[in-house]
Amino acid sequence: MVKLVAMYKKPADVDAFEKHYKEIHTPLAKKMPNLQKMEVTHLFGSPGGEPKFYMMAEMYFESKDIMMASLSSEEGKAAAKDVMSFAGDILHMMFGHVD
Repeated sequence: MVKLVAMYKKPADVDAFEKHYKEIHTPLAKKMPNLQKMEVTHLFGSPGGEPKFYMMAEMYFESKDIMMASLSSEEGKAAAKDVMSFAGDILHMMFGHVD
């Protein structure tokens, strides 16, 4: 299993970010083919105090090839275009294998 991890820094307008993320972006992302699970975590602290990130989203897929095909799909492109439109400047994305 693999996952896409999206880390978001705290947005300037938290309310607008949350509204867009929940009402527009999440439904788009959940349409991506072969997405097995999506988890969103709001971060509230770290052992050193304030966390560097505000939120983390994890999207799980069966394999790297399936994930890459999903990201390249029309639904994946729509979700990518949307996230860049409202969070491109606060977003850091990574891919990983789940052990």
